[in-house]
Amino acid sequence: MAEYIPPTLDWVREQVELYEGSGGTEGTTLLDTGMPCIIVTHMGNKTGAIRKIPLMRVKVDNSYVLVGSMGGQPKNPVWVYNLRANPDVEIRDRTEVFKMRVREVEDEAERQRLWDASAEAFPTYNEYQAKTTRKIPVFLAEPV
Repeated sequence: MAEYIPPTLDWVREQVELYEGSGGTEGTTLLDTGMPCIIVTHMGNKTGAIRKIPLMRVKVDNSYVLVGSMGGQPKNPVWVYNLRANPDVEIRDRTEVFKMRVREVEDEAERQRLWDASAEAFPTYNEYQAKTTRKIPVFLAEPV
């Protein structure tokens, strides 16, 4: 069993602990925004350790859209590289946990459709994209 390395940012670690510690009955909205979130459990590409990150809940059909926005910062979040290297993840959506496989969305039409769904769920994604010169990565987590 791989070692779990908690997130280094306090608010991220606290969000994950509250969400998972309650079995998905608390901490299900991100940073008191009222916006629903999920917990993505994945493997670190350098450490091989288990990592967990709260992300906005964007559900399309039976899949989840994962947007590597990092608030519009110039760099991708580290989890983007982890997913590219290790696409098998576990997603906790409130009290349910699903084993899923992610793929980075390269097809422009599919990416636009998923981006639009994401921006509808969390309109700030459009502001984040406007703030950065990088193309924000979009992943789709699909049932295994």
